[in-house]
Amino acid sequence: MSGTSLDGVDVALIDTDGEAVAAFGPASTYPYSAQDRALFVAALEEARTLTDRDARPGVLAEAEALLTARHAQALDAFFAAHRQHRDVAAIGFHGQTVLHRPEIRLTVQIGDGPALARAVRAMTGAPGPALVYDLRAADVAAGGQGAPLVPVYHRALARGLAEKGPLLVLNLGGVANITYLDGDADPIACDTGPANALIDDFMQARTGAPLDRDGAMAAAGTVDETALARLLDHPFFAQRPPKSLDRNAFRAWVAERGGLSAMSTADGAATLTALTAACVAAVLPHLPRRPGLLIAAGGGAHNPTLLRMLGERLGLRVLTAEAVGWSSDALEAQAFGFLAVRALRGLPLSFPTTTGVVDPLSGGRVIAPA
Repeated sequence: MSGTSLDGVDVALIDTDGEAVAAFGPASTYPYSAQDRALFVAALEEARTLTDRDARPGVLAEAEALLTARHAQALDAFFAAHRQHRDVAAIGFHGQTVLHRPEIRLTVQIGDGPALARAVRAMTGAPGPALVYDLRAADVAAGGQGAPLVPVYHRALARGLAEKGPLLVLNLGGVANITYLDGDADPIACDTGPANALIDDFMQARTGAPLDRDGAMAAAGTVDETALARLLDHPFFAQRPPKSLDRNAFRAWVAERGGLSAMSTADGAATLTALTAACVAAVLPHLPRRPGLLIAAGGGAHNPTLLRMLGERLGLRVLTAEAVGWSSDALEAQAFGFLAVRALRGLPLSFPTTTGVVDPLSGGRVIAPA
């Protein structure tokens, strides 16, 4: 998994039949270099004008080749470290989302599936595992939002919890998304708004650091509640789920209405962190019942300032994924392994309540073992 935070490749091994998780295996993260990240950021800019999901103009072709190579290197290092490559039956390859506009039935994930499959077979020997990639396209083509796809994995995990009332699972990547779970009902899910992406971009511009580590800068600042109210006056926050976002969906809105240029770095970081929490709070009125627990995962789960603000603005008990026996860092990578197995079995990846697709739908392109 390479997420909207553009921080690196997460690789995780799980034992699953696509319905339940029998065991978690090892997991590792392979960070991108500053040069890698710069190329991927340039690719995001280049992709803003795409109308053909298969086109690779400008730096997009270079970025796709590099991204595929970095995933191959990550898998090679993972197999060398854990010596379990012969046990792997399937690999789920998310790729890197560079454009997401489901309103015009367009979503673009760069990443060369056939090239990665060839690289994996060179590592593992024939026939090698099946490779499943391009997992969002079928949902978007059928009129769904194409995101989030992880809720069905959240549901499988939550079945092992003692908590039986409704709960939220919150993924804090570049964009934040929630899964509402209540027993065996289909999960309800949506993107809620920006998470790490805006904070990371702000910190990079102000300090040269790629993120607000441990939320320290935000903790030192004061939230500008007037600016926050202006930012929350966006029609997206009043929409009911399902709904989804592109990584850069709120960049112009924040630049125009946030007043960050007049704020100190600490106050700007605090206000953007509060925006992430307030966006999640804005979803609560749209849910069938008020949840009693929020489980936070993703990179933002390591930000204690953000977790504190979530608790304050939602009025919910907030736990990290680690507190319930999950992994904040590995969860999304585990999910795409889980989704790969579901795709191989023809099981649905998305539902009317998670992406708005008319009927539960499977997806993904499969490269079978040679």
